[in-house]
Amino acid sequence: MSGEILWQPGERELRKSNMARYMDWLAERGYGRFGNWPALFQWSIRDMDRFWESVWEFTGLQADTPWERIRDDQPMPATRWLPGARLNFAANLLRYAAGERADDEAVIAVAEGRETQRTTGAELYRQVGAFEAWLRAQGVQPGDRVAGVVCNGHEALVAMLAATSMGAVWSSASPDFGVQATEDRFGQIEPTVLVAVNGYGFGGKRFHRAEQIRELAQRLPTVRAVAVVRQLEDAPMPEGERFVPWHEALAAHRGEAPSFTPLPADHPVYILYSSGTTGKPKCIVHGAGGILLNHAKELILHGDVAPGDRFFYFTTCGWMMWNWQASALLAGATLVVYDGSPGHPDVGMPWRLAEQERLTHFGTSARFIAACRKAELSPGRDQDLGHLRVVFSTGSPLLPEDYDWFYEHVSRDILLGSIAGGTDICGCFVGSNPLLPVRRGEIQAPMLGADVTAFDENGNPVSQDRGELVCRQPLPSMPVAFWNDPDGSRYREAYFDSFPGIWAHGDFVGFTDSGGAIIYGRSDAVLNPGGVRIGTAEIYRQVETESRVADSLVVGRPVEGDVEVVLLVVPADGVELDGDLRQELRRKIREGASPRHVPRHIVAVDDIPYTRSGKKVELAVTRMLRGDRKEENRSALANPEALDSIRAALGEAELLPDPA
Repeated sequence: MSGEILWQPGERELRKSNMARYMDWLAERGYGRFGNWPALFQWSIRDMDRFWESVWEFTGLQADTPWERIRDDQPMPATRWLPGARLNFAANLLRYAAGERADDEAVIAVAEGRETQRTTGAELYRQVGAFEAWLRAQGVQPGDRVAGVVCNGHEALVAMLAATSMGAVWSSASPDFGVQATEDRFGQIEPTVLVAVNGYGFGGKRFHRAEQIRELAQRLPTVRAVAVVRQLEDAPMPEGERFVPWHEALAAHRGEAPSFTPLPADHPVYILYSSGTTGKPKCIVHGAGGILLNHAKELILHGDVAPGDRFFYFTTCGWMMWNWQASALLAGATLVVYDGSPGHPDVGMPWRLAEQERLTHFGTSARFIAACRKAELSPGRDQDLGHLRVVFSTGSPLLPEDYDWFYEHVSRDILLGSIAGGTDICGCFVGSNPLLPVRRGEIQAPMLGADVTAFDENGNPVSQDRGELVCRQPLPSMPVAFWNDPDGSRYREAYFDSFPGIWAHGDFVGFTDSGGAIIYGRSDAVLNPGGVRIGTAEIYRQVETESRVADSLVVGRPVEGDVEVVLLVVPADGVELDGDLRQELRRKIREGASPRHVPRHIVAVDDIPYTRSGKKVELAVTRMLRGDRKEENRSALANPEALDSIRAALGEAELLPDPA
C-alpha cells in the first residue's frame, strides 16, 4: 500500500528542475532516454559506472588530473573511487564564490547573541586564503587534522575550507559538548590545530567557554595553536601563548590566496563520529572525491539546489548535516547558517528567518516539525514563504500527521522532502525527488545510484514486509576507513558482519508499492514480542500525536524468553499519566498499529535521553532493563540526567532486574 498523495510536481519541477534537465542532458549526450523515474533509477544501479560518470560531468566537478576510471573493481568495502584523479575539495566548493558569484552573498550567519554577518564570495575566498596561510605558519601539513569546537557560523566554514584547501583533515564538534565528550573525539585523531569559540548563545542564555577551551587544549598535547573566535563580545578569551584571536590570525596573512592543493581522490577530507553512547565514538573517515560526487548528486539533483538559491539547514557543527549543508556551496547557493535554539524566542523563529532571508531550501528535523504541529503554528498564514520550494526533514521518521500539518499549515506548493541516511555515509540512502509526488508518511524514493532494499534475518530481500536496510553496491561517500583501524576489521564489523559483502545500515525499513520508503526505527531497537518484529517508530506514530504526551521512548524488557514492550511517557505540562491516559494510549496503539504493539507497561518519566544530534537513545534504556552493568558514555548525551530519572522510575515500577 502507498500513502495518499499530498503534493505533485508542477511544470517547473517536471521541466526546469535539475533532475529534469539532467534527464534531458542524458538523452542529448547519448547515455540513454529514460521516459520515467523508475527507468532512470534502474539504469543508475544497473550501469553504475556510466551513471556516476554522468553525475561528475553534469554537475561540473573539477579535477586537476582526470580520473582513469570512475571506480576500481574491488568489492565493498575496498572499492576506490576516481583512481588516478588529483583534485581539491575546497576548490570545488568555492568554484562559484571565486568565479561568477564573487560579488554575491555566499554565507549569511545568524546567531543568538551576535550580529548577523554577511560574507560575499570574494570575502569568503580571501578569508580562506588567509586562514590557510596561518595554518601553514603553525606547521600544519597535508594529512594533519584541524579540529573545531565551533558554532554554525561563517568562521567554521572558513576554517574547514582552509584546512581542506591545503589537504588537512577537518573534524568538528559543537561547543555545547563537554570537555570529556570533545576529548573522546579529538583525542583519538590528535589534531595539530584547534579552532574554538569563546562562548555561544542558546535559548536566550549566554555560555562562556574560555575555561573549557583551556582545559581541552591541555588535554590535547598535539595541539600547537588555538584560533579563538570571539563569538560573544562580553565573554572572556582564553589566554596563553597557544591562543590566537581569530581576527589576528586572518590579519597576519591578509592577501594570501588558497592553494587548492591537488590530492588523490581518496585523501581524507572529514572525520565524523558515531554517537558514542555505548563507548568512545567511532572515528569515520571520508574521502574528498567520494563526498564531492555523492553530495553533488544529492544536493543538485535530488535537492534541486541551483546558483542563486538560498539554502538553510538547522544543524550544529557536531552533526553530519553541517557537512552536508556546506556542500550547497558546490551548487552555487547562498548558505544561511544559524546558531542557537530553534525554539527561541518561540518555535516560529525559523519560519520568520525563512521569510526574512527569502529561503528557497529549508532543512530541519522531524522533531521540530512535530513541535510546530503541537504548538498549532500556521507559518503559511503568518509568514511570506513564497520563495520556499523545498523543506527537508531528517533525524527521525516523520509522522503521517506531520505531513498533514505541513500541507495544511505551511504550503501545498512546497516539496516536503524527508531524507534518511547517516553519518556513516555523510549522506542519504533514500530521500527527496522533485519529479515524484509526496505521499503521506513516506520518503519519496531511493537516491539515484543507491541499490537499497530490505533484507530479512536470513539475507533474503523482502518486498512486502519490513527488514534491515541494506545497500548491495558501493556508494562514493562510504567511508574510506575508520581512524586507527589499520586492518579494517572495525569497519567491516560495523557494516558487513550481518551480510558479507552487503552494507547493513542499522535501520528497520519497509518499501511501498509506489517505490517509497518508511523507516520504522533502528534495527538494534527492533522489538520481538511473541516473535513478531516491531519497529519502535510504529508506536511513536500513535503516541506522539496525543496532545497530552510531550515525549516518549519505547524499549523492550526481556522476560522468560520473550520481550515486553515498555512505553516511557513524559506527560505534557499540567497532565498526569493516569488510568484514563494509559487506556487511551493503549487504544490508539492497538487500533493504529496492532495488538502486538500495545505496551505491557506505561511509565511516567521526567525526560527522554537524546544524543547531541537530537536522536532518541533507546539502547541505553534497553540495556538498563536487561541488567547490563556496562557504564554508558554519558558525555555523549545531550541530557544524561534523563537516565537517572528513568532508572528511578523503572525501579519504582519494579521493572529493573534484581541486582543480585
